Amino acid sequence: MKEQHKTETQVPQDENQIVAERRGKLAKLREAGPAFPNDFVRADLSVRLDELHGEKTTEDLEKQQVQASIAGRLMLKRVMGKASFGVLQDHGGRMQIYVSDDNTGKANHAAFKHYDIGDIVGASGFLFKTRTGELTLRVHELRLLSKSLRPLPEKFHGLTDQEQRYRQRYVDLLVNERSRWVFAVRSRVIRAIREYMARTNYIEVETPMLQPIPGGAAARPFRTHHNALDMDLYLRIAPELYLKRLVVGGIEKVYEINRSFRNEGISTRHNPEFTMMEIYCAYTNHAYMITLVQNVLRHAAESALGASVVEYQGRKLDFGKVFAQLTIPQAIQKYAPEHWSDAQLRDRDFLAEKLRGLGVEFGDDQGWGSLQLMLFETIAEKNLIEPTFILDFPAEVSPLARRKDSDPEITERFELFIDAKEIANGFSELNDPEDQAERFVEQSRKKDAGDQEAMYYDADYIRALEYGLPPTSGAGIGIDRLVMLLTDSPSIRDVILFPHMRPEA
Repeated sequence: MKEQHKTETQVPQDENQIVAERRGKLAKLREAGPAFPNDFVRADLSVRLDELHGEKTTEDLEKQQVQASIAGRLMLKRVMGKASFGVLQDHGGRMQIYVSDDNTGKANHAAFKHYDIGDIVGASGFLFKTRTGELTLRVHELRLLSKSLRPLPEKFHGLTDQEQRYRQRYVDLLVNERSRWVFAVRSRVIRAIREYMARTNYIEVETPMLQPIPGGAAARPFRTHHNALDMDLYLRIAPELYLKRLVVGGIEKVYEINRSFRNEGISTRHNPEFTMMEIYCAYTNHAYMITLVQNVLRHAAESALGASVVEYQGRKLDFGKVFAQLTIPQAIQKYAPEHWSDAQLRDRDFLAEKLRGLGVEFGDDQGWGSLQLMLFETIAEKNLIEPTFILDFPAEVSPLARRKDSDPEITERFELFIDAKEIANGFSELNDPEDQAERFVEQSRKKDAGDQEAMYYDADYIRALEYGLPPTSGAGIGIDRLVMLLTDSPSIRDVILFPHMRPEA
């Protein structure tokens, strides 16, 4: 192949050999001077240059003599004798550069011919348009800023191995445009949520990640040890009890976008470290919080994507319409193979018989409320594709939620399901300190019996309630799962930059 028609691509080759060759080039750079210079000033981004000058004609650009200085990673190189083309990628996009003996100088052009795909390059010069109409930088100054020692994945297929994408997210982001888009959407979602909460006069706070007593959820915590205090601490499983302490203290509209940690399994919808938002508002109940959760999700979708209807795994999800609502018994009755009455769905013996028939294991110490929830999870949950609020959770499985005045065995609690995923959980908060203390005692009994997800007794939280928690509602929204829905991502690992993985061999 003649040099004037040579295009550089990633030729299959032993990676160790490629790295060795590139280290040889780096050694020569070191002999010539600083191998990693930091005195090049980038003044322009590719996307901004395209916005300002992309519609201009060749004549306009020649007349105006538009100067530009860009820097980025070399993603393509095409060598053609006395002139060459390259493509630089920055965080805004890509721009073509034109390197020649006449404008860049023979020595610099000769050096460019030995640059490798993946090198980080700075280039300054004047904008023009090629015969095909592509905005291009005619390079007058060219600098190699960082030598890439490892080759990028083959350009036509990118980084396709899923595990490698998660382990080497830095490479995934370099070569997969969709990955960059997903995390840009994630950023816009969080920004939109913050904007909405500020507009509705909520205060954003931060609460401890290291807690002496992990509370706010039924989950197994991670444990660590503080050497100076000689005490065990736990990574938080939820910020709930601290946020409600703040409501006691008079911060009546409060929220936190937080990292929480649960020492549990890993799956397409579970990661041990995850992001959620918790919200609390005094003098409201769960009905208020249901409306707020829907408004937050709709605003996040419209702000991040410009639309309230999204497609997830081949299904359309409408965040703009009013979400459906079903009680747990109604959901079971809707999807059960036969009709079961409300009374039967509170009969422990009946529930136990149905669960055994479905092959679901349960304990002798679990009451009808726990078994009813297990039956719901087995029969109904997988069918909740359209956004649906599930209401009326039994008190037995809702240790922090307020009981219904009309039915004390049921709480004013809801969960939001979309595509069979729990996206949000909320309730009217339990503000009776004596009832809360009794429920903590019951949780402690379960923990002593071997339930590693049961809650601890938190005496200081009870003391805070004894000062008086006003009628309050609260909710938690799973940010990772919301981003999954909005970006059509099948796994939670697709929306977490650095998901947890087993160690490499």
